[in-house]
Amino acid sequence: MAVSSEIISSRSNQRVKQLRAAFTANPRLSEGLIAIEGEHLLEEALRSGIVPQTLYLTPQRPLPAGIPSCVDIIRLSDDVFRSAVETQSPQGIAALIQPPLQSIDDLFQNNAPLLLIAAGLQDPGNLGTLVRSAEAFGASGIITTPGTVSPWNQKAIRSSVGSVFRLPVIACDEDEIAALPRRGIRLFAAVGAQDAGVLPAQDSDMRPASAIMIGNEGSGLSETWLRMATARITIPCPGPVESLNAAIAGSLLLYEASRQRSLSIHTTVKKTQRIPNPQQRRPTGATR
Repeated sequence: MAVSSEIISSRSNQRVKQLRAAFTANPRLSEGLIAIEGEHLLEEALRSGIVPQTLYLTPQRPLPAGIPSCVDIIRLSDDVFRSAVETQSPQGIAALIQPPLQSIDDLFQNNAPLLLIAAGLQDPGNLGTLVRSAEAFGASGIITTPGTVSPWNQKAIRSSVGSVFRLPVIACDEDEIAALPRRGIRLFAAVGAQDAGVLPAQDSDMRPASAIMIGNEGSGLSETWLRMATARITIPCPGPVESLNAAIAGSLLLYEASRQRSLSIHTTVKKTQRIPNPQQRRPTGATR
């Protein structure tokens, strides 16, 4: 473990510039590294098998337990640390990590993958929340389309609460998504209105390999994505609301898919259970 004995107090220091560039999503100056801030995100990264390349600490911040010996430790003055990170109330700990290498094949590790397609989502908080929900409800991963915010946006990372370190989030173009049905994936387009031909989510069958398409926060799914869909589904809302937030709608649909799959498994188990040497029983109320 390389530990700097000096406290860096210059904002123009090269290591400080690299940290600042990572927080502002400048891949050239950050050398492709991603910045994370706070002890919880650091713990989640380590728990996910991601070893930071550099750990930045303020002078009074103790070295966290479990940091591998290969990590460079750099101390920054409070003022310099504040100038480099993004939050208004810094915790005095930040790190540079290499984002996981992922490919579309990582989404197909089981026979019936459950995917979520973020089509043009621009709010990083929504995307991060969907990543967290996708992991919670057993999805295989998330696909992002051109125009969708990066999952490595700082707000997206924080909103995912570490799920982005573990769940594959793959950027795909229109042709790659159009090819999903050839891989056995049913495309469910989430829409706001229960018009003709639109199924309530609970009446759709998301037990086979499925992908739920969630559109832009303001305009929803474009005609291009709607034409690709195998089916259109909606979340019935008895209350007088026009639509649901994209993250809430996606989370509810992921839960419904998870519920259906769990119910299917339980039903199969019940059908296959047998009682050894079953005994004849009298009907209820029978006389002895």
